[in-house]
Amino acid sequence: MNKLAKEIVTIIVNDYGSGDFLRRVSDPFWFQALGCVLGYDWHSSGVTTVVTGVLKNAANPEEHGIAVCGGKGKTSRQTPFEIVKTGEDFGLPTQQIESLQYASRMSAKVDSTAVQAGYHLYHHAFFITSDGEWAVIQQGMCPEDRTARRYHWLSRNVHNLVVEPHNAIVGDTNRKIALDMTARESEACRKTSVDIVKESPKKVKRMIMSIRPTHQKSLQAWMPKSETSWKESPSEFLSMPLNINWKSLQEVYEFQPSNYEELLGFEGVGPATIKGLALVAELIYGEKPSWKDPVKYSFAYGGKDGVPYPVNRKAMDESVEILKQAIQASKIGSHDRMKSLERLRKFVSN
Repeated sequence: MNKLAKEIVTIIVNDYGSGDFLRRVSDPFWFQALGCVLGYDWHSSGVTTVVTGVLKNAANPEEHGIAVCGGKGKTSRQTPFEIVKTGEDFGLPTQQIESLQYASRMSAKVDSTAVQAGYHLYHHAFFITSDGEWAVIQQGMCPEDRTARRYHWLSRNVHNLVVEPHNAIVGDTNRKIALDMTARESEACRKTSVDIVKESPKKVKRMIMSIRPTHQKSLQAWMPKSETSWKESPSEFLSMPLNINWKSLQEVYEFQPSNYEELLGFEGVGPATIKGLALVAELIYGEKPSWKDPVKYSFAYGGKDGVPYPVNRKAMDESVEILKQAIQASKIGSHDRMKSLERLRKFVSN
């Protein structure tokens, strides 16, 4: 896998450039096809950790001008340090290196806190090119049904870190109810959340406590009717969280954030706080967040029945053709080349 991946990276960087390689791995169609070429099942969530791990070994910063930082579990915690080393090796200025660290941290914060559909991040891979472009491929797992969800980011397509920043969100399950504070429809709720935390913490606590489950069993009556959520009943998700970090709210009040990005990025502000503020913004001030799941693709190309999205044959064919050319031009043996092409054909037949 490492040998073939290095050949593919070399050919694509030489033919299209390192920036275009980032664009391709940020495309869920191409990424999934690459996983198949390298020998992984097309429909497995494990392709995320395996392919990014292989690319981390295959991409040579000196030869390709690309580095992959982070990884799965404890390895992901080394991402900030690896970004510094990579940035210094590439000769990037300190300010740009700090900006890359910030992008890495905020992308993880968005997908673990601003988008809440029951998935907990356990994998974070941060791609960097020698000119400072970046991409993120990270994945979360839902402990209740053991399904996975992958998040793709690409720097050139990120205009605002907290407003629909994803290149794609890939998963097997479309939740009927999910809190998406990055949706454009959540703009008023984001602004109101910032206004709320600028109020006296005592007042904020009173507002939150006034709609706690002690006063009503759930917030279902206030929400659009739905048959199911990520669990059988949406009531638990729509209940005011019990574990809000009051100390952090006090610190945020003293900080007085100027926008939602500063609020979300504040240390100690987690999913419970973000959801609590969103519910207060809706129930007390009438500014609704988006409760629509932002997942956009299933592993790998959607379904023939159009769920969650129709198969994009053009994107599939383009991905397969590029990989086919890279395999044919690679220096691997004819036996390995034939096996790789056979895996690619099997993927297309699915």
